[in-house]
Amino acid sequence: MDAGYGLAVRWSLTGAPLGVGQELRDYVISTSLARFMFLDGLAFKTWRMREGEWFEGTYVFDSPRERDSFRAEFEATAAGSPVSRLIGSGPITIEDYEVVAIAEGPAKFRRGAGPGSAR
Repeated sequence: MDAGYGLAVRWSLTGAPLGVGQELRDYVISTSLARFMFLDGLAFKTWRMREGEWFEGTYVFDSPRERDSFRAEFEATAAGSPVSRLIGSGPITIEDYEVVAIAEGPAKFRRGAGPGSAR
């Protein structure tokens, strides 16, 4: 049993418009979250951010074929993606990675908005 096949997409927030962190949170919660909940082949996606530094989507797919297909489609439109438009530039890295293992702790996986999304 494979743990999954990872993909990380990172944008720089250096020089991004003021307030983009909240705009990214709002976009993820209002639009992106629902889209990825129903993406065939996706085991899970995590959106990560260090405000003022970087924003990243990390994906884990069930197979390398599904990951590679998603990556090819995304790379073709990355510069015009909603996140790129909000930030004002395209991703600085798009890279595959090996998922060595996944452990689910007693607190279980959660889905939904993070602490920075509460207003």
